[in-house]
Amino acid sequence: MNHRANLKAIVLCSLLVGAMVCGQAFAQAADAGGRQRGRGGFALYGDWQVKMQFGERQFDSILSFTREREGKWKGSWISFWGIGDLTDVKFEEEKLTFSNSMPGRGGEARTSKFEGTIKEGKLSGTLKSERGETKVEGKRARRTSRAVGIWDMKIKVGEREYTGTLTITADKEGKLSGVWKSRRGERPVTDVKYERGRLSYKRTIKTEDNEWTSTFEGNIRGNAITGKVKSDRGEAEVTGQRVNGDIIGTWNLEIASEEGSTKQRLRINPDMTALYGSNLVKKIDVEDGKISFKIVLEFGDQKYEMNVEGKIEENKLAGELKTSRGNRKITGTKVIRRFGRRPTTGQNR
Repeated sequence: MNHRANLKAIVLCSLLVGAMVCGQAFAQAADAGGRQRGRGGFALYGDWQVKMQFGERQFDSILSFTREREGKWKGSWISFWGIGDLTDVKFEEEKLTFSNSMPGRGGEARTSKFEGTIKEGKLSGTLKSERGETKVEGKRARRTSRAVGIWDMKIKVGEREYTGTLTITADKEGKLSGVWKSRRGERPVTDVKYERGRLSYKRTIKTEDNEWTSTFEGNIRGNAITGKVKSDRGEAEVTGQRVNGDIIGTWNLEIASEEGSTKQRLRINPDMTALYGSNLVKKIDVEDGKISFKIVLEFGDQKYEMNVEGKIEENKLAGELKTSRGNRKITGTKVIRRFGRRPTTGQNR
């Protein structure tokens, strides 16, 4: 596909879904009170990974839906180009509709409308505007367990304290497994389970003369673990702290430019991969409260490279986005989850 055809596809995509919204993540719980639990709450709420085809090019985006306290749906279209707010979001009896407006030349608004369905965890439909239409297909983004990550652990036995590192991972099906590392070596952790804030696992301890199995049960709250470990030798208090907990999570970004600011979302995973908009970041580098990452996009034989560097302090991010076309300032705020309540900033978790 030549450069002119690539450009045409990008322009068409922009006209259909907005200048800032051409294109993981995870599904969330239903709205407060669990209204329409079976019919609407769980079925729509959360993030959807969607794909659109323009000629020979495929664009990946994320549709994110939340609900206000009075029950009204809100939505965002998230892509590499930024975040666009959806309007007139309606979801009834498996049917989903919404509109997306963008400013055109001369100040007039161009509107695209989506009509489709959500059935058995799959989203499909058509996005239409005066410039044409395109099919949209997607699936619910898999939710990452809050237990996944690296945890610095402490076990207190009487006046003595033992330390170790607990690493919990999830496979493609979401099944959890773990590894415990200490001065005695590295051992697998078995029967790892996490549900509704409760974490449990089993660990076999070996010494020169003995071997025994202990069982942990406790709670995860934010970036902290508390609980007890039990064995036939007794029980002990356990505490843990998530490594890089101040960095992991969802960040609402604002990117400044001469044409105005653009909204964007950065979601950093416990394994230090991330999603910038809808694009995968293979690795977030972290050093002394500073993060950096790179994204390379290919448009036919054209490559677009973007580098981001920023400093994080007190749930705020300040940095710079660097490309061959110039540099832009980035500021961001972390979405803080209040337990039993909605996030304190932004609509995306």
